[in-house]
Amino acid sequence: MDRIFLMIITLAFSLTVFGQTEKPGMQVVFDGKDLNHWNVPDTGEWTVKNEILSVKNNPQKKGSTLWSKKNYGDFVIELDFKFVHGTVDSGIFMRGEDEKNAQIQIGISGSLKRDMTGSPYIPGAGYPIEAQGVKKLLKPNSWNKMRAKAKGNTYTVWLNGVEVMNYTLENANLNGPVGLQLHPGKEMAIEYRNIQIGSM
Repeated sequence: MDRIFLMIITLAFSLTVFGQTEKPGMQVVFDGKDLNHWNVPDTGEWTVKNEILSVKNNPQKKGSTLWSKKNYGDFVIELDFKFVHGTVDSGIFMRGEDEKNAQIQIGISGSLKRDMTGSPYIPGAGYPIEAQGVKKLLKPNSWNKMRAKAKGNTYTVWLNGVEVMNYTLENANLNGPVGLQLHPGKEMAIEYRNIQIGSM
């Protein structure tokens, strides 16, 4: 009887632990072990160590983008990020990188020279709006959690559990890959972990 009770308690505990990290409808696309879900640039800037995706510009500072192998329509992406050093200028490409796609900024804007984390950047048009309340929410020296959703042509961003941005882009692409950016021309390093994407 005691053995059966112990098995039940162990199973319940396991379900609780896994339930904290695995969300219904979400697929883990970086589990801390490999980058099998991504097309990895061969420039050596994207490395996996100690269950963390480390991103650091090489001496040439050419930058690169880590693109998902899969294309997405309506989707949500969740990830943790941490600034490591330098002028961090990164972000999430939502379905591609041309003027019909929003990139969700992470770190310092190269054009504005200030932190625009959570704001949408549109190539050729700049930042149409700025995410709100980020200064109070952002933890510069620790891990931050970002959730970004693309539903139709509307983009919504949450930072550390709080909604900070909602923007609608006319004539947006409605299907394409997700990308993580390492901006060129910067001496910088950033880390990512716990990356999940879910289709809606």
